[in-house]
Amino acid sequence: MIRPVIKILRLFSLVLTGVGTALFLYQRMDRTARNRQLMAWAGSLMRILKIELRVSGAPPVGGAVLVANHISWLDIHVLHSLLPARFISKAEVQDWPLLGRLAKAAGTLFITREKKSDAIRVNQEMAAELRAGECLAFFPEGTTSDGQELRTFFPSLFQPAVEAGCPVAPASIRYLNLQGSPCLEAAYHGDLTLLASFWRIAKLRGLVVEVTFLPALESHGQHRRELAKRAEATIRSALGM
Repeated sequence: MIRPVIKILRLFSLVLTGVGTALFLYQRMDRTARNRQLMAWAGSLMRILKIELRVSGAPPVGGAVLVANHISWLDIHVLHSLLPARFISKAEVQDWPLLGRLAKAAGTLFITREKKSDAIRVNQEMAAELRAGECLAFFPEGTTSDGQELRTFFPSLFQPAVEAGCPVAPASIRYLNLQGSPCLEAAYHGDLTLLASFWRIAKLRGLVVEVTFLPALESHGQHRRELAKRAEATIRSALGM
C-alpha cells in the first residue's frame, strides 16, 4: 500500500510543479524552451510511474500530423516524452483539475465535437499551425478503448493535413505488464474515473509501453476519408488486429 501512495504523492508534486511553471515561467520562454520543458516533465512522469518505453521507428518532425490509437490518459504524456507535438483534445479536458491547466500550457487545441462550427474553427487553426511547421497530434478514434480493439477512425480532423499538404504519421501504442502480456489496468475507459485510473496505475510495480512510429502517409491529393482509412489500416496491422 505504501508504494502506490508514494507514487501518487510524487505525481501530485510533479503536477503542481508543472502548473507553477506554466503560470509563472512559460511566458518568458520561447517555443524551443517550452518544448524542452514539456518533454522533460513528461519524462519525469514516466520515471515516477516506473514506465519503460520501447520505441520503434522515428517520430515526425514539424509540419506533420501524428495519429495514434487511444487507450489511456497516459498516451499524451508518453508521446510528449518523445516529441513536442501539440494535441487536439475534447473540450472537457480543459476543465480537469490541474491537468487541464497543463494541457493549455502545452498548447493543446480544444474542440467541442458536438458543434460543427467549432470543428471548422479547429480545422482552420490546425491548417495554419501545420503550414507554420508545427507537429500536431490527435486520436482519430475519438475515445479510449481497453487496447484490445481499434475503433473506426473519424475522418474530419484529417482535413487540415490535406489542406496543408503535410504528411500523416501513424503510431501504435501498446501497454504491457512486466511479463509481456497486455496490461488492461493501464486503460482509461468506460465508467472509470480519472482518480481511480491514477490509483490502478500507481499500484502497478512497473509498466511497459511500446510505441511504434510507422511510415508516414502522403496527404497530397487524398480525400480525408481515404486518408483516415489508410491510417487506421496501418495502425491496425501494427497492432495485429
